[in-house]
Amino acid sequence: MSQGIIRSIRDLVVKVDFVEDPPALGEVVIVENDDKSPLLVHSFGGEMTATCLNLDTNRRMAKGMGVARTGKGIEVPVGPATIGRIQDALGRPLDLEGDIKAEETRNIDSARRQSITFKPTKPEILETGIKVIDFFTPIVKGRKVGIIGGAGVGKTVLTMELINNIAQSGAGLSFFAGIGERIREGHELYETLKERQLLKNTCMFFGQMNENPVQRSLIAQSAVTLAEYFRDEEKKNILFFADNAYRFVQALNELSTILDQIPAEGGYQPTIFSDVKTLQDRLTSNENGSITAMQTIYVPADDISDPAVQMIQHELDSVLVLSRKVAEQGIRPAVDLIRTSSSLLSPDIVGDRHYVLSVQVQGLLQKHESLKSIIAIIGENELSPADRADYAKAKKLIEYFSQNMNVMEYMTGKPGDYVKREDMLKGVEEIIV
Repeated sequence: MSQGIIRSIRDLVVKVDFVEDPPALGEVVIVENDDKSPLLVHSFGGEMTATCLNLDTNRRMAKGMGVARTGKGIEVPVGPATIGRIQDALGRPLDLEGDIKAEETRNIDSARRQSITFKPTKPEILETGIKVIDFFTPIVKGRKVGIIGGAGVGKTVLTMELINNIAQSGAGLSFFAGIGERIREGHELYETLKERQLLKNTCMFFGQMNENPVQRSLIAQSAVTLAEYFRDEEKKNILFFADNAYRFVQALNELSTILDQIPAEGGYQPTIFSDVKTLQDRLTSNENGSITAMQTIYVPADDISDPAVQMIQHELDSVLVLSRKVAEQGIRPAVDLIRTSSSLLSPDIVGDRHYVLSVQVQGLLQKHESLKSIIAIIGENELSPADRADYAKAKKLIEYFSQNMNVMEYMTGKPGDYVKREDMLKGVEEIIV
């Protein structure tokens, strides 16, 4: 039975007039056409006129069509049946494996309003087997790590390697949220995990770049909702991978444009701060379990000072910066070792040995950077013996932190390396002593 009538349609924005009993914000309403097109109530332009977003980009609707309330928002299936499956932002399966037979669903918007209590515990380092990450940006359970870089410098490959290595160790339940990235990359990740029999520890959500901005903006919330369920109800420790956090902001910016909102700094939506903060605040730990988040962040035009990049970066404990200049030298992962930083690289977390080594390594790398311009003019042989020795050590360190990836073996023909944290520290000591 119709409770509302479509008043106007402009792109993905549909305005609906309700005669009585208007829907709530975040509620899904259904257009009474052949496709039963779902709309999401975004805001109100008056007490009875709802501004809705077209969830499926369905164009088979017209002014004057009836709209019916559902009385509920977007709900995704939760529980063990979701493990090993791929869902879209609305909880529908994408893997051609049939319906997800879950006994329960959860509203993606209401979960974030639950109160969170956190009891401090001793920091626990998760070994990744990737030398440059374990040394410069150690992953600590319950904390957030960002992989920042422009297009084509290896963010997704590094994420795939992290998922592969950590899933094999059985450290926790892995989540992957594909936000606005290439369909090919999502397919490759799924096939890689399937081939290595790692899907049994993984839940996946895809809102790739072929989807409209409504679904791309919602996919992260849907994934976090299921992660919160496993943390709170199943008492699991969660490893949450998001590729790409910038695309989340970008999707919301596209929605802001079609909603005629006045942009803020840098041309982004006026709600950019609350958008980023609301999502990041859900990636937290409590007395039931932890959510350890690893997020890639695309840098538009390689400009790391971009307002959106800076906004996301402020929410992170560690930032691994990928550089095009390093990639052009053939070094993989293409990490800018000087610009990479971590607030977790402290003696009480990584231990005195690791901390002292990190200070020594950063000193050598800084010296290497300052000597490069001098060497370009007078040559390396004109340096003092001490400077020449330090420069050689720094070059060895840069080479040492390059590594073959397991997930790229099928393309490069080179077997991937997994280096234990203890072996990595020994390797660094052998170079700088």
